[in-house]
Amino acid sequence: MMTVLIWLSALSFLFYGINYFTSQKLKDEFKRYGLAKFGPLTAVLEILGGLGLLVGLRVPLILSVASGGLALLMLLGFGVRLKIKDGLWLSLPSFLFMLLNAYIFYVSLRAY
Repeated sequence: MMTVLIWLSALSFLFYGINYFTSQKLKDEFKRYGLAKFGPLTAVLEILGGLGLLVGLRVPLILSVASGGLALLMLLGFGVRLKIKDGLWLSLPSFLFMLLNAYIFYVSLRAY
């Protein structure tokens, strides 16, 4: 089950990270947040995090770093959504991905 959760998170972050560079809509979202200059950095962190989760299937330390980093990234994303007063529906994905990656992080730490 854990492997499925890791793949789900990894593919999602790879998709959204790559999509930032190909979709004007995602760039416009960062403008709406007032964080346009952080869009490329966020996308690169999502891509690295997604790749890190996949590498982490074989290297537990990388799994811990990647999942912890993605959980933190999504916590910040959720905070931004609250700050700009997006409703629950728009804020829910960042919250759920924060929980998912926090869970992966927690389980990966228990391996030590």
